[in-house]
Amino acid sequence: MNSHSSISELVTHERPALAEVGRVRPIQPDHEHRRSDPTRIDRPALERAVSDMLGALGVDATAEGLRETPRRVAGAFIDLLAPEPFQPTTFPNDEHYDEIVVARAIPFHSLCEHHLLQFSGVAHVGYLPGDRIVGLSKLARVVDHYARDLQVQERLTVQIADWLDRELTPRGVGVVLEAEHSCMWLRGAQKPGTRTVSSALRGVIRDDPRTRQEFLALTRSVRDA
Repeated sequence: MNSHSSISELVTHERPALAEVGRVRPIQPDHEHRRSDPTRIDRPALERAVSDMLGALGVDATAEGLRETPRRVAGAFIDLLAPEPFQPTTFPNDEHYDEIVVARAIPFHSLCEHHLLQFSGVAHVGYLPGDRIVGLSKLARVVDHYARDLQVQERLTVQIADWLDRELTPRGVGVVLEAEHSCMWLRGAQKPGTRTVSSALRGVIRDDPRTRQEFLALTRSVRDA
């Protein structure tokens, strides 16, 4: 096998296949790596807190148009911080694929843990399979799982890469996130349109210069389009 692997949008790697057909493993709750724990959200307390915040802002929370605001805001935060559970299905790499699998421009949104304001953008997720491959839709679900939390972009990037590395033991992993942070254009610097790019690389995608260059060039072509 050539040590250098070219990249395409749906390509893949070698290694002997395992005997079983499809392996389904529930994704771990991973609470120790989350700022928020969806199983412990206290909705009544959250609604009271929103009402108290409105009062602290000098707003009459009982006024028409605002009476349901605490309920709506509580529901919105629950939606933003509670990812839907999923089971990442993996399969034996029977075809001995020897190329990178890349899912490009996966939309995501998250909450900045510093200001509780949204940041959103796209994720480019790639891996060089070992013994197993993963269902392609699960790459998007992994992004969503970690994005629905109080986050910083750097940690989110690493969590996605670490999950793929841990669950698939692939030869390489590449994750690039690009996002706009509303805390940069609603307040502070007030620079709308600024995009932050972060990356996390593992294995061959990190260590082989040509493979790394091709992976990053592929994601850059999306950003520059």
